[in-house]
Amino acid sequence: MAEPAKEIVVDPGLDETIKKLTPKKIEDTINKVLTKGAAARLKVYMQTCVHCGLCSEACHFYLSHDKDPRFSPVGKVKQTLWEIVKRKGRVDGEFIKNCSRIAHTECNVCRRCSMYCPFGIDMAYLLLLVRRICALLGVVPQYLQDTVNSHAVTMNQMWVKQDEWIDTLQWQEEDAQDEVKNARIPLDKEGAEIMYSVIGPEPKFLAQLLGNISIIMTVAGMDWTMPSFDGWDNSNMPMYSGDFETMARVERKHFEAAFKLKVKKIVMGECGHAFRGAVYDGPKWLAWKEPPVPLIHAVQFYYELIRDGKIKIARKFEQPVTIQEPCNIIRGRGLGDMLRYIMRATCEDFRDVSPRYEHNYCCCAGGGVINCGPPWKKNRVEGNRVKAEQLKATGAEVVITPCHNCHSGIEDIVNYYKLGMHVKFFSEILVDVMEIPEELKV
Repeated sequence: MAEPAKEIVVDPGLDETIKKLTPKKIEDTINKVLTKGAAARLKVYMQTCVHCGLCSEACHFYLSHDKDPRFSPVGKVKQTLWEIVKRKGRVDGEFIKNCSRIAHTECNVCRRCSMYCPFGIDMAYLLLLVRRICALLGVVPQYLQDTVNSHAVTMNQMWVKQDEWIDTLQWQEEDAQDEVKNARIPLDKEGAEIMYSVIGPEPKFLAQLLGNISIIMTVAGMDWTMPSFDGWDNSNMPMYSGDFETMARVERKHFEAAFKLKVKKIVMGECGHAFRGAVYDGPKWLAWKEPPVPLIHAVQFYYELIRDGKIKIARKFEQPVTIQEPCNIIRGRGLGDMLRYIMRATCEDFRDVSPRYEHNYCCCAGGGVINCGPPWKKNRVEGNRVKAEQLKATGAEVVITPCHNCHSGIEDIVNYYKLGMHVKFFSEILVDVMEIPEELKV
């Protein structure tokens, strides 16, 4: 069961860090996590699982590897956590390295498998527990750890400095004014209705999305703002590396920005994992029952704008389109109907996927897996052959992905399997088809 992946991947975050481990450090760290961090929940899950394997058919890694049991959810737990518990933490560095490889690069913690477990065991929780152990031991894929380090130092994922952030917003505000009169990206406006937050890759690689939201907010007549200071990045890679202390700092800073601006709610851009961090995992770690400021995802925001007539559609997008459903907002939040509403409102030829809604497959990029970087890319795309087959079956020419991880992951799958499709965010479609009022036309 514990054979390595088909190809050996060189990753200093795993290969070099284990050289610093001692048997005592490994055993002490593991037992601290098992007794103080997990305790009753782990015991219940371990004693409840009857090893039936019904979770296997739910996993895209398992299906895409011709049903190799090593890639089944229960197989991954057996190769890692079960052995850790059985040996009471008396494992060596090579074993920890293998645990990190499995937990960080072969599981998206998407929770599809939990729906197929007859007892509802949260397999993602068990693999996240393995990540937690690996993170405390410092054995984390190098690229993923770099994003965590950036969060810890700069409070954003991409080492973006404050002046770079502000410059990018001003640049995109100017670009938006080429499309719509009076388009603004208002900074630090106290008492605004909405604080709009994004993830680090937007100012770094996808700045046009900031221009898009300026156009959308202006046409819809929204009272909104963005912070010029730390707290603008709502992404949270420490949540996925297992560094929960840094995860909590990032989430606290995000909500502190909203408090400082005295906004009524937060609207976050098209990102699934950021939503999970801000609504579920972050508040839970901070002992908050709910997010302290109301927060909605972009899909719900666009749904409300179109439903309420604040955005009118001038013409529909004509190319055949389909969707990728981000696990953290569809399976995790139930936004599947809202997503289909905005798709049908804006697209002439929407082709649904199968399976769909909460049963849809993960993109295989989420859960921090894509952040493990180029060394693991081939493993990642080969671990989601079923997604390529699913998208190809729709006959669509465009895939809409209202999530950054989904967007990048699906692009890789489209290119690797030569599907001949384009990948877009929903805001790109909306800006293209919405009606610009006469008084705002340039």
